[in-house]
Amino acid sequence: MSQTEKDPSSELEALEAKLDTLIAQFNQVKSENKSLKVKQDALVREKAKLLEKTTLAKTRVEAMIARLKAMEHDS
Repeated sequence: MSQTEKDPSSELEALEAKLDTLIAQFNQVKSENKSLKVKQDALVREKAKLLEKTTLAKTRVEAMIARLKAMEHDS
């Protein structure tokens, strides 16, 4: 066997090692993706709550301004 020819069993072992590495990387990326989706869902919910609070605050401030203007006209 010449040096350029490889032993089939060592080639197979090398391929198995590469496959194991790829599987590990895939599982890591899959786990990170799941974690990011959970975080994204939490952020979307938080954003919705903040928008609701902002709208409520805006409505209350507008009502206060309207009352102040009404008080000015009454004076």
